[in-house]
Amino acid sequence: MPAIGTLVDSFDDNAVDAVLWVDSYGTYSETGGRARVACTDGYSAYASAAAYTLAGSSIYVRVYPPAAGGAATAAYGQVSLLSAVAGTELGVQVNAVSGVLRCQSNVGYWDAAAVEVAYDPVAHAYVRVSEAAGSLVWATSPDGSVWTTRRTLATPGWVTSSTTVQVRLEAHRDSGTADYAEFDNVNTLPASPSGYAARKAGLFLGFF
Repeated sequence: MPAIGTLVDSFDDNAVDAVLWVDSYGTYSETGGRARVACTDGYSAYASAAAYTLAGSSIYVRVYPPAAGGAATAAYGQVSLLSAVAGTELGVQVNAVSGVLRCQSNVGYWDAAAVEVAYDPVAHAYVRVSEAAGSLVWATSPDGSVWTTRRTLATPGWVTSSTTVQVRLEAHRDSGTADYAEFDNVNTLPASPSGYAARKAGLFLGFF
């Protein structure tokens, strides 16, 4: 099975890749170069096939959480890596109500030892979950290049044995005004001007 690092999508063509995100559900679209997922009191997600392994690999994603919008306790955007056992999963959740970024390794849909930090939309723009040499690492980055570790954990057995991990980009709220979370640049970074394109831009600006 492919490593989870081979799952790549920049969302730049504004058309949902129905092969890559074959198990998506609810209300979702590709809009303005991002994956957009409805944040309502129902559940919606971009969802890949259950076909990847995290062992010796990693996944990173740019996350744009929803607005709190009057929710009571939860209005979140979440990146989840699901095992074959319901409720056993890894992930990073950004909850706009509590203002918390949560690094979680759920069993039975919960992790009492999850690590939470106050969410900073700049410093925590990108989130990453990686596995190597028997350790899981959750990290954040402002640019997808320089990373700060937020949590480490001995790799659960299911991570190294599983080749059926599913990736979900999810959103949900318990109440309040329906809106959306957005996600971008799964295992890729935005192209930056370089070479001819950069020189052309400089010449164009210099013309005036």
